[in-house]
Amino acid sequence: MNYLILVRHGQSRWNLENRFAGWVDVPLSEKGIKEAMDCANELENVDLDVAFTSKLSRSQETLYLILARQKKTGIFLHDSKKRDEWSYHPSRFDDSEIPIYSSDSLNERFYGNLQGQNKQEAKEVYGEEQVFIWRRSYDVQPPGGESLRDTYERTIPYFKEHILPQLENGKNVIVSAHGNSLRSVVKYIENISDDDIPKLEIATGKPLYYQYVKGEFIKKE
Repeated sequence: MNYLILVRHGQSRWNLENRFAGWVDVPLSEKGIKEAMDCANELENVDLDVAFTSKLSRSQETLYLILARQKKTGIFLHDSKKRDEWSYHPSRFDDSEIPIYSSDSLNERFYGNLQGQNKQEAKEVYGEEQVFIWRRSYDVQPPGGESLRDTYERTIPYFKEHILPQLENGKNVIVSAHGNSLRSVVKYIENISDDDIPKLEIATGKPLYYQYVKGEFIKKE
């Protein structure tokens, strides 16, 4: 029996300012750092084997704080052959180290022309109903951006190719990512319908636990 743990990063500075962040690389707020530290305390006794994160700093900051509480050194493994070869070290890995894989596939949904805008101001420009549809529907794209379906279609192939094999090998896996990339993962593993996925909200800094047993995901409350 092993675990998949999903963590949405702590509150970012643009979460605090109620702005669309998307792929803009916004760091954690003071509250977000505390949320990440609280999450780290909750996960202190979970023996993590491998970590995945996005390319955005808010998800990586959250992961660093979690691993620091576990007294583990996270070491990035790289897609680039040269980077991977040059970052090699002989122990790879001892008990105090954990491999980290990062990918754009786990990035937040790309909000296109909305990125950087205050959400309340966007409602005043486009109308509250339209902004709600852009934010919560499954397959409607904001101007120049991705729908949740688009996010799903880049996140889930990565999940199947890279994360699922680690679970099948009996590893405890943590994924530190974003609201919409994690909604995509939860949609997939819980088989949530297109109609029901808009109702799913993932809180910042609150881990979701799934036991992986004989190819099945069992959510732990």
